[in-house]
Amino acid sequence: MTRTTRRLLVVIAGGAAVFAAVSIYGDVNELGARLAGFHWWTFAAALGLALTNYALRYVRWALYLRNRGLAVPPRTSALVFVSGFALSVTPGKIGELIKSYLLRAILAIPIARSAPIVVAERVTDLIALLLLGLLGVALYGLAGSTVAAGGALVLAGLVVLAWPGLAHRLIDLATGPRRLARYRPRLREVYAGLAALVKPWPLTWASALGVLAWLAECIGFALIVSGFAGAHVPLALAILIYATTTVAGALSFLPGGLIVTDAGMTWLLQSVHGADQATAAAATILTRLATLWFAVVIGLIALAMLRRHAPAAARTLDGDVAIAADEPDAARPGGGPAVGPRS
Repeated sequence: MTRTTRRLLVVIAGGAAVFAAVSIYGDVNELGARLAGFHWWTFAAALGLALTNYALRYVRWALYLRNRGLAVPPRTSALVFVSGFALSVTPGKIGELIKSYLLRAILAIPIARSAPIVVAERVTDLIALLLLGLLGVALYGLAGSTVAAGGALVLAGLVVLAWPGLAHRLIDLATGPRRLARYRPRLREVYAGLAALVKPWPLTWASALGVLAWLAECIGFALIVSGFAGAHVPLALAILIYATTTVAGALSFLPGGLIVTDAGMTWLLQSVHGADQATAAAATILTRLATLWFAVVIGLIALAMLRRHAPAAARTLDGDVAIAADEPDAARPGGGPAVGPRS
């Protein structure tokens, strides 16, 4: 069993524990009664809207690759992108950097060239969710502190990215110790790539795609809540609850926002929407299954397909590739050429 698999199993076990806690909170018997009367077509629709989210984010990924001048065959690009979902339950989704390692293993693309894309995805996702959350704050006056904290974090990051002198100084400080000094040139390369992706125009269109993508999942959340008898939720309120609890989960840096997002969603459904305890708990469980865990399952399927599509990817996933080095030839036993995807 690889390290990645072991870590993923730990997170899945944690997710199961959170679901169990939410179920107990909602009273297992009452929860069963709510699910028995649930309109399951709304759950299916939420899954479809989640797929819409993934499709829009893939378009952003493909445009980012083009922006950075990285030529990746469409099938490989799609498999690598979706494979990242399997590790989206890592703290801050940092596990999605596996996409950079896969691109290096398959196509010999240096990690320093593709890693800025993964970071830019997270930045524009956070901006998109904050913009959606602002709508709810304006209409309901709730969760302002969460949106403000997220906005402050994004603003600070953008200031650093727009100020090369400051960014280079921070990189120099981080790589001050002798054993870290060798990473300085690569981190500066990552910074240059990320700074290019957060210039006004790329930041605007990428964030706009993010807003559309996450709006789809907000609508899916609203549909799931409406699937319970007498539990219709206004779309604006659904956007507020889903966006702000997702932001709170991201800021917590817990894997997949576990506990924070789940507890926040359940609490807001009760305190703001007026849903009863069992309905709020059931809606939270179904929403997380249709979004976070649905993505993980799809990601695992993509990883399995990628193993067959590109043998070099299998070696990376099995931990046989030395990921400490950034040059592709150093990452392969024998220093041979990159192994391309099967046609």
